[in-house]
Amino acid sequence: MNDLAPLLTPEGRALLDDVRGTAPADELTVATRLRREHPAELVSAALGQARLRQRAVAKFGAEDAERMFFTPNGVEQSTRASVAAYRAGRLKSMGVTSVADLCCGIGGDAIALARAGIRVLAVDRDPLTAAAARANADALGLTGLIDVREADVTEVDTASYDAVFVDPARRGGRGRIFDPEAYSPPLSWAVRAALRAPHAALKVAPGIPHEAVPAQAEAEWISDGGDVKEAVLWFGGTAPGGVRATLLPGPRTLPGRGLPDPEVRSVGRYLYEPDGAVIRAHLVAEVAQEVEGGLVDATIAYVTSDALHASPYATAYEITDRLPFNVKKLKALLREREVGILTVKKRGSAVEPEELRRKALPKPQGPNAVTVFLTRVAGAPTMLLGHPA
Repeated sequence: MNDLAPLLTPEGRALLDDVRGTAPADELTVATRLRREHPAELVSAALGQARLRQRAVAKFGAEDAERMFFTPNGVEQSTRASVAAYRAGRLKSMGVTSVADLCCGIGGDAIALARAGIRVLAVDRDPLTAAAARANADALGLTGLIDVREADVTEVDTASYDAVFVDPARRGGRGRIFDPEAYSPPLSWAVRAALRAPHAALKVAPGIPHEAVPAQAEAEWISDGGDVKEAVLWFGGTAPGGVRATLLPGPRTLPGRGLPDPEVRSVGRYLYEPDGAVIRAHLVAEVAQEVEGGLVDATIAYVTSDALHASPYATAYEITDRLPFNVKKLKALLREREVGILTVKKRGSAVEPEELRRKALPKPQGPNAVTVFLTRVAGAPTMLLGHPA
């Protein structure tokens, strides 16, 4: 479907209500019934939109997703609502009252900004995407704060806005784009746009190399529920050259302090697995200092310590066994311990967790649970066994 307009008519909206929650297995039956009274293309469009809304619940929540309009790319590339709300709150705290949201997509970030009380110019050059953003502003009662414009973002005058937010496209015909200069628009253009504004936030992939971060920006890596979602480059009102990791919900923010790499030490009683945002931000040293620990290996982001410390930035495990990598020994130990639940984590190992789980615990039985870490200790392939502390 290349036009949302039919779904915005009374007939289209009624159909959307009718197909809400349709299971994939029931689509053919539902479509056959509805095509007796409605155009086949409109029925197909409504069912397609219902599928997109079901997928969008994970990002936007059921209440919003069931009212919003999506494109396939829009669902895939839009920001999770919790992350967008955090970012909007940070802009609000800087005194920002108006934002030019460039490459706005289906409007997820514009919605979060508007709900924070910020006036938004939302710009996208794709007609269908801009139409979805406009429909979403209307569906959520935010048209008074969101002005959607179909235009090339490189031609938009943002001088009258307090801040610029840019979310460049990071997917192409072959999938994800990892080179920041291959973004659309390129990162260099986004940086120039940011430097012209009093404040700016540029959303980039969490795998962006640290050396690609402009000296004028503060870089923030954000995770939500333990999953790293994005990195943001902040300009204006922040610490140029600064680094931070933010964990949602919370938020809990760990700022970089420029600490040297932690020392490598022998495996202690506890193993700490830093949050992915902490690792991406290169702040493992800050966690190691917090828990009085060191690294199990110079190249591995696992921290070990003899002391147990509660930290929001890392998950602690009590280590009970340390073994050289050997599937037969692991299998025998699990049988002896009556392990029925095996969690496998890895860092610095080529072994796939599911493969090890299948070989080491072919017939799960027993009431006990074990977590095994496949890693390197002092360069040697090692299995560390334990459980959450």
